[in-house]
Amino acid sequence: MKHNRTWVWLSIAVLLALVGACAAPGVAPMPTPAPLPAFAGEREQAAAADEGAKGLPSQVSASEERMIVRTADLSLVVSDAEAAAAQIKSIAAGLGGYVVSTQLWRDEDLLRGTITVRVPAESLDDALGRFKRLAIRVERESGGSRDVTEEYTDLDAQLRNLEATEQELRELLSAVRERTGKAEDILSVHRELTNVRSQIEQLKGRMQYLERTAAMSAVSIELIPDVLARPIASGGWRPSETASAAVRALVDTLRLAAGAAIWVALYVFPIAALVVVPFAILWALWRRRRQPRQTAAGHSQGALPASDQTK
Repeated sequence: MKHNRTWVWLSIAVLLALVGACAAPGVAPMPTPAPLPAFAGEREQAAAADEGAKGLPSQVSASEERMIVRTADLSLVVSDAEAAAAQIKSIAAGLGGYVVSTQLWRDEDLLRGTITVRVPAESLDDALGRFKRLAIRVERESGGSRDVTEEYTDLDAQLRNLEATEQELRELLSAVRERTGKAEDILSVHRELTNVRSQIEQLKGRMQYLERTAAMSAVSIELIPDVLARPIASGGWRPSETASAAVRALVDTLRLAAGAAIWVALYVFPIAALVVVPFAILWALWRRRRQPRQTAAGHSQGALPASDQTK
């Protein structure tokens, strides 16, 4: 029994080391070999077979299709932003794409907008040409691309290694159940199996994301209204518009007056009371103290002529 437990723990340790080697971050990828001439196809296949026989992960050869993520940005001057957005949606849907986001807003009586769509990568150039034909003029155009082939290849190699580790863990789990049957050993192997399965799902999710972004290119379009397309109002007199403007001005004035009255009643008066009342009290006390002095001075001045008369 002791020998069986030693064998189980030794197997788990070996598998843990394999999992760590598969998912360890920062491992430098194998350098991509230099492309061979077109006539050396047989030598290229032989080299790839030899590399696979040695257990090394195969690299993407120069003849394989690269996985490129392409994006584009446009700024279009249009006569009607809303109509242009509807046409862009129709074009994207016709090419097999879809709308990611749309936003329209009014700025000084002119409608502006932005729209982001995704179209198949092979139809990106066609889509850009159709979008630009909707504009009066193209203000700005930019594009970018990102090669994710190496990242995808590394993820695929990690995925294959983790799937092999998962299979070994499943076999180990079956062996542990048959040899020892202890819950502690079974749970230990099951935890590692769950951890490996979680890493596999993460790698698959990332690979699917790269596949989708490479297959469907994103195009962000800014819709700028043409100022010259703004309708010019006629110079005739319209009494209804004048009356409406007068009523709006009256309402605004009354609203301003009511707001001023509320501010005076609830803000200015309390602040004035807090400032004026202490000064008023001090002034009253000063007057009260000064009044007896003035009375005494008056009496003394009135008695002075009598003394002079006596003399």
